[in-house]
Amino acid sequence: MPRTLLLYHGIYGHTHKIADAIAAGIARHGGEAEVVPITEAARAAPEDFDAIVIGAAIRNGKHNPMVLDFIRERRSLLDAKPSAFFSVNLVARKPVKNTPETNPYVKKFIERSPWQPRLVGVFAGNLDYQRYGFLDRHIIRFIMRLTGGPTDLSTKIEYTNWDEVERFAGRVAQLATGTPG
Repeated sequence: MPRTLLLYHGIYGHTHKIADAIAAGIARHGGEAEVVPITEAARAAPEDFDAIVIGAAIRNGKHNPMVLDFIRERRSLLDAKPSAFFSVNLVARKPVKNTPETNPYVKKFIERSPWQPRLVGVFAGNLDYQRYGFLDRHIIRFIMRLTGGPTDLSTKIEYTNWDEVERFAGRVAQLATGTPG
């Protein structure tokens, strides 16, 4: 049974939720997956897995620098194994920006990364103003105003397309076994 390590970095828990859903999807396809925060990657022994997936959320327009730091430090391992990347961001709520080829955050990340994952996904996150700290709440509200999104501070919307998360999980499961997707 192929084993996949899902490393993630998120801020408010939604990236973790998506990583858990991917792990469950991998299990439905006959694989095994472990979900671990990227900050705890060393304890997970990434070299012991058949495939590695890294998921990262956007905060204030950027993926956390520690994600690229991990990639630079472990690039040879990532290049040697089937690997994938997914991004979680609110821009992906828009149909014209919900693919790796059209999402500006994913495109920028892939350009900056020395690692070129074999599979890339992008998922819309959730918007929950009440959960954010004061500064994040107002930065996100400003961004929503600029991008035509909801600005009411009582807004709580989950934009994630869970069917797409399940399809991505199936492609990761195929990647881990070496079967073409």
